[in-house]
Amino acid sequence: MIADKCLLGLAETYGTPLYVYDGDMVLEHYRALFEYIPHPRLRIHYALKANYNPELLRLLRDAGVGLDAVSPAEVILALKLGFPAERIIFTANNLTDAEFDEVHRLGVLMNVGSLSRLEKTARRCPGSCICIRFNPDVVDGDSAMTMTGGDLTKFGILMEDLPRVLEIMKVGNLRVVGLHEHTGSGLQHTESVFRSMRNLMRLAAPENFPDLQFLDFGGGFKVPYKPDEHRVDYSAMGQEICSLFTDFEKRYGRELEIRFEPGKYMVAECGHLLTRVNTVKHNHTRVIAGCDSGFPQLIRPMLYGAYHQIDNLSNPDAPEHLYDVCGNICETGDRFAEQRSIPEIREGDLLAVRNGGAYCFSMGGIYNLRAMPPEVVVIGGRAKLVRPRVSNAALAEELLCQCGMEAK
Repeated sequence: MIADKCLLGLAETYGTPLYVYDGDMVLEHYRALFEYIPHPRLRIHYALKANYNPELLRLLRDAGVGLDAVSPAEVILALKLGFPAERIIFTANNLTDAEFDEVHRLGVLMNVGSLSRLEKTARRCPGSCICIRFNPDVVDGDSAMTMTGGDLTKFGILMEDLPRVLEIMKVGNLRVVGLHEHTGSGLQHTESVFRSMRNLMRLAAPENFPDLQFLDFGGGFKVPYKPDEHRVDYSAMGQEICSLFTDFEKRYGRELEIRFEPGKYMVAECGHLLTRVNTVKHNHTRVIAGCDSGFPQLIRPMLYGAYHQIDNLSNPDAPEHLYDVCGNICETGDRFAEQRSIPEIREGDLLAVRNGGAYCFSMGGIYNLRAMPPEVVVIGGRAKLVRPRVSNAALAEELLCQCGMEAK
């Protein structure tokens, strides 16, 4: 874990706002999965959408991790970084035909999640090896926005549509080598994992899918965001996962791979957004700490109402007061926290927004024409600047260049 003293030093060296990632922690979390889920044919495919920092991806590549990619550009990035095509699974939704063809030409396994796309695959690529994504009919997650099972979601083929799936497979001579489901992000109940597994395994009879090589049960493993939030007993959960899957293998008649696609679990806790307080404003009922970052640089609180712990690195032992921690964007909702108890915040103090490794930078943008922060990865106690700071002038010039215009 990166010490707060080190974070203070990095902020002085590289300025703020700044993203800092603990590369050693990412690898520790990856390796721990094999202790929690001691199945001999476990494969981990990291959900690339959580954080696509190239240095973190390089570490994961060298450790043998596979990838779950959800766009053609993610696939291309992975290949350019040296991930073999056979270690990538492509799970996109509402694809255009051009996007499908682009990824198919790259030799990456397609994970098909709708009857419409399955029919098109049978017509356009007969005889192909594919994976099929089913809706597990289990609803769970840390937000309604991230629940990917049940009636309200756009993801996956309904289990009741299995007969139609089998018809399409036969017409297109499709070889289904994997079945997939994903219940949601930040699963609140371990029983949801087991129910989803059972539902998918009920479909995976050898008479339906004789060519299976793996079952993929998605990701969504929960990590604690609040200080008093309990950690999931992943050892106990992993033992039940192994028991369920081993029993399934016996019914299926041969050994298969078991796959998971963690994103948040792998990288959330490794990340910190460092931001400097430049204004402390006393309103009638609120004290507002204004920072040099804003919601486009970490949107989860504004988008989902997500909680991120905020620590005052400069004044950690001071008495606590209630603050609205606000950003520098022209929106009233630009808050990282509201009425949060934090050690006294002074202008110039450095705040750390914790659990900033997953779905933070990767969901960022340049609203108000403010560039995304630089990114630093710390490995073995050494800091590496992976993405440098973009100046205001460079950001404006890049916009003009993209539009084919020249600066005056």
